[in-house]
Amino acid sequence: MQKLDAQLGPSLVRPYSLRNSPREKGRYLICVRRDDAGRGGSRTLHRGLTVGRRLRISPPRNHFPLVAAGHHVLVEGGIGITPLLSMAEALAARGASSVLHHYTSGAAEAPLLERLHTSALGERAVVHHSDQGDTVRAGLPAELQVPEPDTAVHVCGPDGFMTHVAAEATAAGRHPEQLHTERFAPAAPPSAEAGDGAKAEVPTAHGVEGGLSCEQGICGACPTPVLAGDPDHRDEVQTPDERAAGDRITLCCSRARTPELLLDL
Repeated sequence: MQKLDAQLGPSLVRPYSLRNSPREKGRYLICVRRDDAGRGGSRTLHRGLTVGRRLRISPPRNHFPLVAAGHHVLVEGGIGITPLLSMAEALAARGASSVLHHYTSGAAEAPLLERLHTSALGERAVVHHSDQGDTVRAGLPAELQVPEPDTAVHVCGPDGFMTHVAAEATAAGRHPEQLHTERFAPAAPPSAEAGDGAKAEVPTAHGVEGGLSCEQGICGACPTPVLAGDPDHRDEVQTPDERAAGDRITLCCSRARTPELLLDL
């Protein structure tokens, strides 16, 4: 699933999933839920964006790809539908075996529900409303309770929702490599290292910037080559194999395990 960065202010850059097909030319379509308790990106878009305003954006990139598999199970909660609905539509267009489970608090609060009902997904889409007692905590979809091989599970949504789905699917026999996730926020705040608790600000030398975007380790905008040293990875972008290689670090949230970390900026 592709996303881009939108520069909403001098120091306000946010990543957003693209809603339209990559085959569509001439526009980018995003869906942004307003969050007044957030860090300002959604409020800026909802309050200040008007027809004709120009935004600086990045080229699209993809850190949450639709992997190859015989069957796809897509599970999302709330605004997590933004990347997965595009995946579901792409799978349906090519006749691939798939099902999308859309979990919401209720019909009145369900994002993109009208789009879901008017799409060509048909029985490939199942909507769950928690105000009717239909939640993942009441029971996972049947497709996740049987550990079928050659099945890819893509999950997106709030952290607690994703953690529960992944844990229950794994307990039911799903191999962790079958689970593919994208978070809109880090799984947990970085834990403090043992020590005296002192904090120090590290200035950017010689005006070299690192190309930060989400500043939470979830968008994939700032992975940077590591020339020497051992990174302490705290992002949600790199795979376990990429972390083990230790040759790239996500600048915005990761740390160093060694006294010195040499980066190719």
